[in-house]
Amino acid sequence: MSDIWRLSAGELAACIHARQLSAREATEAALKRLDEVNPRINAVVQFMPEQALQRAAAIDAQLARGETPGPLAGVPVTIKVNVDQAGHATTNGLKLQKDLVAQANSPVVDAFEQAGAIVIGRTNTPAFSYRWFTNNQLHGHTYNPRNRALTPGGSSGGAAAAVTSGIGHIAHGTDIAGSIRYPAYACGVHGLRPSLGRVAAFNGSTGDRAPGPQLMAVSGPIARSIPDLGLALQALARPDLRDPWWVPVPLVGPARPRRIALCLAPDGLPTQPAVVAALQDAAARLREAGYLVEQIDQTPPLQEAMQLQIRLWMGDGFGRAMANAEKEGDPGALAALRGQAGLVKDFDADAMSATLLRRLTLMRAWDQFLEGYMALLIPVCAEPPFEDNLDLRDEASYRRVWQAQMPQVALPLMGLPGLTVSTAMNGQVPIGVQLVASRFREDLLLEAGEAIAARGTPPAPIDPV
Repeated sequence: MSDIWRLSAGELAACIHARQLSAREATEAALKRLDEVNPRINAVVQFMPEQALQRAAAIDAQLARGETPGPLAGVPVTIKVNVDQAGHATTNGLKLQKDLVAQANSPVVDAFEQAGAIVIGRTNTPAFSYRWFTNNQLHGHTYNPRNRALTPGGSSGGAAAAVTSGIGHIAHGTDIAGSIRYPAYACGVHGLRPSLGRVAAFNGSTGDRAPGPQLMAVSGPIARSIPDLGLALQALARPDLRDPWWVPVPLVGPARPRRIALCLAPDGLPTQPAVVAALQDAAARLREAGYLVEQIDQTPPLQEAMQLQIRLWMGDGFGRAMANAEKEGDPGALAALRGQAGLVKDFDADAMSATLLRRLTLMRAWDQFLEGYMALLIPVCAEPPFEDNLDLRDEASYRRVWQAQMPQVALPLMGLPGLTVSTAMNGQVPIGVQLVASRFREDLLLEAGEAIAARGTPPAPIDPV
């Protein structure tokens, strides 16, 4: 079979389980595709061809013995360089961590391998994973495979660029402020931010994060199809005693009425016409699929939630983070921290207490609001994907970027799951929408997301421009 790398993860796994293809054939096709296109986009920055082929041989041997290696048996995937994989440096895009070699896998790597997947490489991220643009002084610049003038997103920009280009069938990403959802949006694929506690996390190489970021940071998948996101979530949502935040909640919950709320400008977001058009198009697709879509004027607070999220994310340990950023000397990381210093530099114990109390109030408001709907349909971002490195142009551009990203930054404060569904190409620019559901109801997002995607989505994988 030619162009194995073009298959969806589900299609490929089915072929391998049926012995129509071998895991080695799938891995060789993925590695060949990586060699062909990665030099144009610099999405994968750590390579492991021999390790991947050894893993493929082990999968094929299991199948030959009549064993079931897992639902993703033989499926090539990528891992972001900010999580541990034994024998590889957990760089997080930093010169400071170029020699920080992990001694053990993170839970997400173990979960993928337990499901039979084969890691073929590790993908780029901005320094400290702070930005919605992906470049750093260690691994270099990652480019958007659909349009080099645009950001590939961040911080999982390498992950999204890889899977869009056919390098692997599923990409691992992390999301504390849109780092899965925005790269998927920018590259024209789909990305799922799971609920806090759905996917176990732990990096033994760097130790536990500060409490603030712990409340909002998650791992999740980026893929070219919504069903592949579901397969990946099934693989990733397994228990791991290293993460006390992990919660044993079923992947499928009770049925809910197919009622969707549509908000074009949540909490005053200055949504641009192209984004409004994408939302209206997605709503029309949902109605065609039998959903009741109700347009609303307002949601629970997002602007306030964004400010509180930034305080917890950057304020908890701000002095240490700034010192490390100054030592690294990365312009993007320094801009991200300095740009929010007025909000976070005096984040003391009293401010932490007040923030956590208000967080509880906002969580309650969002839980009550989402109880009335299967999902909420809102922008991923107020604008189509940004020009690359827009945040470094000047102060006004920096503020424009952060304000446009309000829906992505705010929602993690409440621990909510979010799904980016890519819907179309607006000329040479990808466009898409975001679905939000109650905590641990990723199943509702995937159901509604597939109804949208099935009625038209940008073709992928593609050859990078």
